[in-house]
Amino acid sequence: MGAGKSTIGQEVANLSGRPFIDLDREIERRHGSVAELFERGEPEFRRVEEELAAEVLSSSTPTVIALGGGAVLSKRTRELLLTDALTLWVGVAVSDAWERARDSGRPLAQDETQFRRLFDERQQLYEEVSAGLVASAEDVLLEALQIKVERGLLAELGNRLGESFEAVVVIGDEHVLELHPLRFDPASVHRVPRGEAAKTPAVLEGLWNELELDRGGTIVGYGGGSTTDIAGLTAATYMRGVRWIAVPTTLLGQVDAAIGGKTALDLTAGKNLVGAFHYPASVIADPDVLATLSEAQRREGIAEVVKTGLLAGRPLWDLEDEDMIRACAAFKAAVCLGDPFDQGRRAILNLGHTFAHALEAAAGYEGLAHGDAVALGLLAALRLSGRPTDVVEEVLDPRPVRVDRDRAWAALSRDKKRGVVLLGDEGAHWDVPVPADDVRRALDELISP
Repeated sequence: MGAGKSTIGQEVANLSGRPFIDLDREIERRHGSVAELFERGEPEFRRVEEELAAEVLSSSTPTVIALGGGAVLSKRTRELLLTDALTLWVGVAVSDAWERARDSGRPLAQDETQFRRLFDERQQLYEEVSAGLVASAEDVLLEALQIKVERGLLAELGNRLGESFEAVVVIGDEHVLELHPLRFDPASVHRVPRGEAAKTPAVLEGLWNELELDRGGTIVGYGGGSTTDIAGLTAATYMRGVRWIAVPTTLLGQVDAAIGGKTALDLTAGKNLVGAFHYPASVIADPDVLATLSEAQRREGIAEVVKTGLLAGRPLWDLEDEDMIRACAAFKAAVCLGDPFDQGRRAILNLGHTFAHALEAAAGYEGLAHGDAVALGLLAALRLSGRPTDVVEEVLDPRPVRVDRDRAWAALSRDKKRGVVLLGDEGAHWDVPVPADDVRRALDELISP
């Protein structure tokens, strides 16, 4: 108690769109105050707590739950926490917890000596059921999708994977493998072309034929967003699905492309038209690897950072790299947790992308960087939303591009059948119907004569 579980839990629920249950508050709603239950004896309170914990942990509705500090005393509850939930431990110093709880009227926060004793006694139980230690909503969201953001992770990658998984193969960007070699058996490394050239049916078929894994194997996608896309799709389809780990080496991959389980390849008719949802077992993002990016490659990632910042209502582009990556990854994790298979709110992540993908298709996926296309797409989305475009212009400085207008319109028409994503005063709205003439005008403004 006093760790801040309820505050963090409510924030995670708000960000992810999941229901929130504070177990103590739910007990009080159904049975009266916790103090009154304790007057009948702690065993009676623990019985009620155990029954309610079993009920909410067994629900089929994905929910954020804040447990009371003593809920782990129940063996039955501990078993459910290990089998039916991702359980995270909100760490707190005992002195801080006591200061927060001492005047709260809680039955077990009346005496400091007893409080400290309970704190010490429960630590082992917390550790037993916990998958990780967290201190904020951002930490929780990252842990929920096993996203690790930390400098120096890449140097230990080979050792970590070797210790955790028996059969591992790497699908890596041929250029990245030269810049940042991995400590792997060369025979276990499969090279793919750089960029969108990796996302073709021919590359996918080649990987299917090269791989020698059983269902217990693990694929590592090592490179930019295109590499993690093809690696993830290979993992989704090979042997009807094997585990995979995303190791994005570009800013674009770390803040967006490698997160959320979308894997795809391109067809002549459009980008990402064939794919599957297959969430990685982990995403490993090392900001140190970004030092070798060109300015153009960094710009691609910053375009996605600006998009995420517009959606989150925060200037994420002003943060230092590690904090920026964490914030962007946590925001996307929250959206994906609330809509894991893109059936609703997750569409907000396409802000600007309807236009961007149309421009990329019209360019034949050559000569137009994804970041430049996204920057232009954000301009169009903000103009249609009636919103200022200052941030996009100042941070990204997008310039109109020379592509075939009719081809761009054909690609956009195919992509926007349900509507477009617009930004309002209270956040993003998806599947917004916009008159075709207005959309065509917005697209034309992105294309140079």
